[in-house]
Amino acid sequence: MNIDITSVVLITGYVLSLAMALVVISENRNPSKTLAYLLMFFALPFAGIVVYLLFGENYRKKKIYKKKWLTDQKSSEKFGDLMVRLSEHVLRLHIDKIEGNAQLVRLLTNDSRLPISVSNKVQVLRNGEQKFPAVLEALENAKHHIHLEYYIFEEGQIAEQIREILIRKSRAGVEIRIMYDDFGSDLGKKYLNSLEDAGVKVFPFFKVYFHLLASRNNYRDHRKIIIVDGTVGFTGGINISDKYSNEPSLNNKMYWRDTHLRIEGDAVKLLQYLFLLNWNFCCDEGVDIAAGYFPAYEGEGNQLVQIAYSGPDSDRASIMLSYFAAINNAREYLYIATPYFIPNESILDALKKAALGKVDVRLMVPGVSDSKIVNAAAMSYYEELLEAGVKIYLYKKGFTHSKTLLADHSLSMVGTANMDIRSFDLNFEVNAVVIDAETHGILKLQFENDMTECVEIGLEKWRNRSKGRKLFESLCRLLSALM
Repeated sequence: MNIDITSVVLITGYVLSLAMALVVISENRNPSKTLAYLLMFFALPFAGIVVYLLFGENYRKKKIYKKKWLTDQKSSEKFGDLMVRLSEHVLRLHIDKIEGNAQLVRLLTNDSRLPISVSNKVQVLRNGEQKFPAVLEALENAKHHIHLEYYIFEEGQIAEQIREILIRKSRAGVEIRIMYDDFGSDLGKKYLNSLEDAGVKVFPFFKVYFHLLASRNNYRDHRKIIIVDGTVGFTGGINISDKYSNEPSLNNKMYWRDTHLRIEGDAVKLLQYLFLLNWNFCCDEGVDIAAGYFPAYEGEGNQLVQIAYSGPDSDRASIMLSYFAAINNAREYLYIATPYFIPNESILDALKKAALGKVDVRLMVPGVSDSKIVNAAAMSYYEELLEAGVKIYLYKKGFTHSKTLLADHSLSMVGTANMDIRSFDLNFEVNAVVIDAETHGILKLQFENDMTECVEIGLEKWRNRSKGRKLFESLCRLLSALM
């Protein structure tokens, strides 16, 4: 009997696709994502399975993070109820400041067990040229410990300045821990060895051995956190790399617009808590969460700060829910800056609802992106947003990497999370939620200044782009649903 090899291959492919289809259906994913995978399995049997194994497998995520989830739960049990009571106490005392954001505060407290804190001083840092000097100063002043957690940590002039300080501080007895994402960072053995030889503890977050094949490329540590002595912290969009600064001496070709925060006060304890949870997961050092890394803050400060976080180990997409709540709570205006805009249906509908309800909704995105596919996918959403009344601005001066949300004179969100499904579902992210008129005013003025470097999209002109372009955007949007 003659066997047609082509037929055998096709039958095998479709049998495997059927098996994978049953797996995907049983995961109870978002229906649109499930349908996208099913279509891909049967249109491109083998290729579809490979794409799913690389980007879509939920069972792998559950297996990887089950241990971390259980460990985190034990830590949460120690502090969770206390944190909720503390947050309710702050709410009662400062209800006049919190105004229309009480629901958002309770959402984050009940979901993540991290309270809103009141004794804080917040400084807005515009771009790397403001962030890095502030970071270097804080590192120089360290007395007890320094903790760093970064998605991108690249060698260069800035990394070299940091290395020199860390080596000197470690030899002086300061505890130093560095956790860098193994997929996003680029640190050579010589750099790492020099730190380790000086006593600095350095670990990659979830080491990747085959970058092109590893499915854990999905579940990356996208956070940017620095903690000094438990009282000074930094978080925001700026990684450790020369390209994040516009200092003339660095000779960067593209202007990089970004936003970071320096926080001094009780909110740093929340960043510390998150750092230690991830550190104990990836480094197996077993640092006691209740140890002396949470000193009492004795400085002055009255700004309200809460920390929102989420990751592949989270039961719910807390940061997405916080964005959703902030958008729905807005009554006057909503200013959003994000470098990558791939919203889920909930966020998309919330933005349209706000604009249709006469909230002044402004979305700032890059005019030129570092990913043509992601940029095209984002553009596929613009027409329906414009039709609802959302104003969309393309930043033209360079690349905007800021991740900020501003609403109604007091609410500001600044952090690492993009407004896209990767930040919502796949990566470890952290945002600072600041309820303070002064901080908000600074960020709002910066947003308005950035608008002068933008081109606003007009609805009629946008509708008239070519059919080929629209088709390409739609295809990219379909691909984004698979990621």
